[in-house]
Amino acid sequence: MIRAGALRLCRLTLWALALGVWPAQAQAPDWPAERPPQPLPAREVRFPSYAMRTLDNGLQVIAVPHHEQPAVSLRLLVRAGGAQDPVDKPGVAALAAALLDQGTASRSAEQIAHAIDSIGGVMGAGSSADLTFVNAVVLKDNLDVALDLVSDVVQNAAFVPQEVELQRKQMLSGLLVSYEDPDYLASVVFERLVYGFHPYGRPSGGTPESLAAITRDDLVAFHKDWFGANNAILAVVGDVSVEEAFAGAARAFGSWKRSDSTASRPPPDPPPATRRLIVIDRPGAVQTEIRAGHTALPRRHPDYLALDLAVKILGGEGGNRLQGVLRSDRGLTYGAAAHLRARRDAGSIMADTDTRSDSTAQALRLVVDEMWRLQRQRVSDRELGYAQAYLTGNFPLSIETPSAIALQVLNAVFFGLDLEELQTFRERVNAVTDDDIQRVARTYLLPDRLSIVLVGDASRFRKQLAGVGFDQVEVIPMTELDLGSPDLRRRRATAGLGGPSDVGSGSSGLGVVPTRVETAPAALSAGRSDVQRLVERAIRGKGGLERLRAVRTIQAVSDTILETQGGTVTIPTTIRVRYPGGFRIDTEMPTGAVAQVFDSGTYWIRDARGVHEAPSEAAESMRGNVQRDPIALLLALNEGRVGASRGPDVTIDGLRMPALVIDLKPAGPLTLVLHPTTGRIVRATYPAEGAGGEVEESFSDYRDVDGLQVAFSVTVRHPGLPPFTRVMREFRYNVPLDPAVFAKPS
Repeated sequence: MIRAGALRLCRLTLWALALGVWPAQAQAPDWPAERPPQPLPAREVRFPSYAMRTLDNGLQVIAVPHHEQPAVSLRLLVRAGGAQDPVDKPGVAALAAALLDQGTASRSAEQIAHAIDSIGGVMGAGSSADLTFVNAVVLKDNLDVALDLVSDVVQNAAFVPQEVELQRKQMLSGLLVSYEDPDYLASVVFERLVYGFHPYGRPSGGTPESLAAITRDDLVAFHKDWFGANNAILAVVGDVSVEEAFAGAARAFGSWKRSDSTASRPPPDPPPATRRLIVIDRPGAVQTEIRAGHTALPRRHPDYLALDLAVKILGGEGGNRLQGVLRSDRGLTYGAAAHLRARRDAGSIMADTDTRSDSTAQALRLVVDEMWRLQRQRVSDRELGYAQAYLTGNFPLSIETPSAIALQVLNAVFFGLDLEELQTFRERVNAVTDDDIQRVARTYLLPDRLSIVLVGDASRFRKQLAGVGFDQVEVIPMTELDLGSPDLRRRRATAGLGGPSDVGSGSSGLGVVPTRVETAPAALSAGRSDVQRLVERAIRGKGGLERLRAVRTIQAVSDTILETQGGTVTIPTTIRVRYPGGFRIDTEMPTGAVAQVFDSGTYWIRDARGVHEAPSEAAESMRGNVQRDPIALLLALNEGRVGASRGPDVTIDGLRMPALVIDLKPAGPLTLVLHPTTGRIVRATYPAEGAGGEVEESFSDYRDVDGLQVAFSVTVRHPGLPPFTRVMREFRYNVPLDPAVFAKPS
């Protein structure tokens, strides 16, 4: 049975882990250690050569030949995002970006999707505070098709009314879930507090009120104002010559008209750093989200690199004093970090963590003390060396693929940096001294002028804040929070959140934040189906939308315990996931080691026969595993990229539970049974590949791991195998993963 079922069991391993059942983090060994090992010497790496040309219509085109893969990556940026939204209608840029590939003057949304799928490519669009983007990746032979598609969606977006309403509903549904997430609330209030009424202070994803008010005319006007060739940059990177890239760009984009109406408007200056502490009161919350920081440098500032290293020492990769103090020394949190968020016209420094309600004041005091210490005390050579080693060691990973190279080049051009600096990145990082760190910390770090946001149960920590030095505190109940009001409060208190009177007068339309599904604004409730509510419940049950979106990589180790006639067999398994397109499962089967890998559309296996492409049956099974991955699946459901319907309720242990039936093609329908109270996935069933019948997986022993709910045990019943149980051993999120582990060896 083991030999006959080995490959099928291996196929199941990814799914059994991926449905949110990640193993617990291993405990550190109890032996003395002063410091981690020294980093390995950096290997020689140079940024690829490139060429740049400006077309007659003003479009900047960058060509980067990179012949290691027969693929080409297209990335087009338009210099307009949430910061260019109308003052009273944040969310226009986000909604416009979501609609770019949902219909043009000559193609419907379905035709666009078919056109890119039929050539085995991928395409997507989106926006941020400063820009809107359209990306595509195709094989070299299909470069002209991709150029035509990108050109069409960026120039000729139709903003079809039916698609506008569909995307609006999806964004409203996403906001409803986000407003239930304290992590999202802390971040959006922090941005508003730091930037005030500067465009960066507006929520770029909009609010329920602003999204409901956006019209098709608003979208058309935004597109007309900002989407011009002279306000855009195109990068063509991959298995293409410079001449081919420029010729293709000129053919596809040469007729794109210029924009001359608003692109030259000078941005307003950001407000000065101001000390302020806001508590968003969420009665009953057991944890507090903490954000502390202030405005900082724009990306093109000459001191950016030194300040970035200083912030990494405070709370980033290669350093992280905050993690050492708050987690390792005091055990107050699962994680703490600091970020330098540099945008085109301004930036911010933000420290963030979460902690138990009763330790809120202590954790906040420690965060601020570490900021003071970085400003007042010289950093050690060892700390600086580790931060430098991280940046220089990570640089090769940032130029491994055509898409990554395109992103680096576009960032440099977008922020007005010298492209030659990409060639000297490592040398410039290593040239930063401890004197530089002390200078930028004393110049740009302002611990006495911090904007601080705490989201939690104010009754559990409000009185403790004065005892640790924070005596000026504003407490705002969630039901009164208005992001558009100067004092962040609703101007007029009303009985509910359901009517227009709930929007504070003069609030710039930025909206009141709802606290629960039952009290959502009418604009949010309209059109929400039972399926949408179940999806939102599942997302909350997993840990919230923002935490799901923050997952970039996963590394996990588990034991599969299988009872056979010959006795108990334990199968060690290691899973590595790199979103959005890399999955690898290594299984130590009794018949030998087996590796199954999905890498951005390709499927390959390493077993006793060597390395080879996965047979069609195995590839289909692997594709189903990838489609059923819970993090990607929940995000796809939230964004409407995957369809679902309400299944019949299921009774388990006397408890009636709702079910979602998700239409996965070609993997077949996946049924998720949700706990009626927690929203956690209790059971999953799906067709058994090549065996007839269904696979049933039952999840139990859920625990909180870094804010996400994790089942530590899963029992699998497969019609072609005896029942087996998977027990989790080790688990890590967002760890660096070498892209080589997913790439098929030559």
